[in-house]
This record gives sequence, C-alpha cells and structure tokens, in this order.
Amino acid sequence: MKIGVPIEIKNNENRVGMTPSGVFELTKRNHTVYIQKDAGHNSGFLDEDYIKAGATILDTIEEIYDIADMIVKVKEPIEPEYSLIKEDQVVFTYFHFASSEVLTQAMIESKAVCIAYETVEDKDGSLPLLIPMSEVAGRMSVQQGAKYLEKPIQGRGILLGGIPGVPPAKVLILGAGVVGVQAARMASGLGANVFILDINMKALRHVSETMPNNVISEFSSEYNIRKHIKDSDLIIGGVLIKGAKAPKLITKDMLKDMRHGAVMVDVAVDQGGCFETTKPTTHQDPTYIIDEVVHYCVANMPGAVPYTSTMGLTNVTLPYVIKLADMGWKKACKKNKSLAKGLNIVNGKIVYKEIAEAFDLEFETV
Repeated sequence: MKIGVPIEIKNNENRVGMTPSGVFELTKRNHTVYIQKDAGHNSGFLDEDYIKAGATILDTIEEIYDIADMIVKVKEPIEPEYSLIKEDQVVFTYFHFASSEVLTQAMIESKAVCIAYETVEDKDGSLPLLIPMSEVAGRMSVQQGAKYLEKPIQGRGILLGGIPGVPPAKVLILGAGVVGVQAARMASGLGANVFILDINMKALRHVSETMPNNVISEFSSEYNIRKHIKDSDLIIGGVLIKGAKAPKLITKDMLKDMRHGAVMVDVAVDQGGCFETTKPTTHQDPTYIIDEVVHYCVANMPGAVPYTSTMGLTNVTLPYVIKLADMGWKKACKKNKSLAKGLNIVNGKIVYKEIAEAFDLEFETV
C-alpha cells in the first residue's frame, strides 16, 4: 500500500502522523511511505531520519494526497485539504466530526473512507488511540491553568500550590476519565486542593483509592457544580461522550457566580466543549475573557509538546496502520472489531450513529 504523511497545517499544530520508527515497520513489510518535506521537523524528526527508515520525501501536500492510498495524520483535514482528498482514499486521523458539520459534509462529498482515531474502541469500552493524547492534554491543562492564573495574564494571581501560611488554589475537575485523572494527578502533585466530579461511581471509587488525600471525589450534578464553581480558581472540563458532542455542564449564567480571574480550561473543545461559552482557540491566541473569567480552549493542546505527543500517538496508532496497510480497510475492519468502531464516514455515507444524530443526517450501516 502507498501511505502518505502530510504536514499538519492546522494553526500551530507541530505534531506529525508518523515517526521514522513507524516508517521502518511499514517499509520492511514492503509498503511505500511518502513523507511531505519537513513534516516531522517541528516534532524533532528530520527528513534524513525518514529517508534512513525507508521513506520517500515529496515536496508538496498535493503530491502526498495524490499518490497515497491511505493518509495518516494527526488532526482533522481543514478547508485547504478538502479538495485534495480522493474517493476511496483511506484517511486515518482524529476527526471529531460531531463538532463540525462543515467537516462532516466535506468528507461526505469526498467519498473517502474516514477512520477516526477517537472512536476506535476496545472490548472494555476504552479508546486506545485517544488515551495518550488525553493523558497529555490532562497534564497540560494544569500547566496551562496554573500559568493563566498569573496576574499579568489577567488571572487571579494565585499560586496553584500556595506556600506555608497561605492556602493553595482550589481546582475543580469535571470528569474522572483519562483527562480528569491525569489533571488531578498533576494538580494534587503541585499541592492544590482538588475536587473531581463524575457520574460514574466506578471511576470515582478508582480516584478515591488511588489519589492522595488532597483529591476529593464527588458525584456530579448541576447542584454540586454550581456549589463548587463559586470558590474554584481553576476549572478543567474533561467530559467525553464517544463520537458525540460534549454536554454543556457550565452555562453562561453560571459565570457571574465565579471568582474574577478564575480560569476555565476546556479539554473537551474538540467535541464542542463542556462549557456553554467555549469557542475554539489556538496556541497563538489561546485565551479570551467573558464576565471576568479566563477561558483557555485550545483545540490541539498536545501540539505544543509535539515530540512527546508524536511518540505517544505513533505507539498506539501504528499497529492499526499496519493492519490497514497489510489487509486493506475492509478486511482489516472485518477482522478487528476495535478498528471497525473507527469507521465514521464511508464513501459518502455516515456509518457512526452519533455523528448522524448530531446533525440530523441519515445513518447507514457498513
């Protein structure tokens, strides 16, 4: 199979879809891998590294899309890429369709085979291709939240962990999944008082059993959220509903009850966000303020640490890329039920129910 890896052109997206190690594994199986010139540069991988691993370097993104049977990338295609995607071409990446009807319609019109990292699902319900990026984003949410709590960036001017004689900040985390647990681990390690809310009692028990004493678990309800936001300094939204839009857990009217200079970090922004006031931002312009509350809603947070993120992503995506390359998408998805869950749009048809429901479009089975 001919596999293409283009440069990511989303704003400040520094990751790349495959490491040289991944290229080596594919080329030794007699697949051909085309890497766009300098695609790995911002992640710390040079063209020479890819060439040594067996890749062919092409100059332009147009050449990559034109020659490849399968495109392997990191983020969803954006408007300049729509016309480059071909009928029957496999595109394997994060799509987050439920957050963008424009992208959904564009991929329907392309008649490509769209396999989304974020909906590949194991038997236990876990999302193996989302986990490493959720781990990165969860940890980064605390780093960024701590930074934007500083007064020069219009935050409250509070140190997350406090100092002797001065109490630490209060961190409220919505969701006890991968993002929430990683955020709690970071925030508690810095000495903050952490409250983590979820409706999944199994997840809350896990938090109580594994986290230090400065992490308190509580069942999530609108009443409890309204109670906690009044004195929280940093709020992290990490709620995920597989393939669907995130629920709006903090509404605009709640902001008036929050501390001025408090920071909200919405890690669920890729799925529409779990704050009503969320709108996607970029690493170049990451924050905005509504009702004196700082919002950080960067849609590709792991792109700021591309070496770590690219390595972590290839670790989990490569086995699936190999299956797709060795068998073709139809046979691979038939044999591997986890991979089959990644099928979102196939030859112009929506085959993932939650996406069809998000935009009231027709759903069909593969």
